[in-house]
Amino acid sequence: QVQLVESGGGLVQAGGSLRLSCAASGRTFSSYTMGWFRQAPGKERDFVAAMTTGGNANVVASVEGRFTISRDSAKNTVALQMNSLNPEDTAVYYCFASAILGTYWGQGTQVTVAS
Repeated sequence: QVQLVESGGGLVQAGGSLRLSCAASGRTFSSYTMGWFRQAPGKERDFVAAMTTGGNANVVASVEGRFTISRDSAKNTVALQMNSLNPEDTAVYYCFASAILGTYWGQGTQVTVAS
């Protein structure tokens, strides 16, 4: 059974940092793009960052320079280092693993940034 389990969310003051981690299990994810989406209250789930199997990273413009994605393909993990957080970053953050055959999602982890 495939599982993606996020950790590292929480409450932080504006300007602070958090590091999210996602551990995937149940199959090999070496051929999958892995990354993060987020969903703020009352809004759609939006792309945040992703890293391909070749190590190419892509982040949305609104977090560029503040968020960094990293990946350990041998351990099936992906992380999101979030710095200079602001209240607009408050959302549930979801880990994903995507390939031609489909996409897997984690259950989400809440990030709340207090002003």
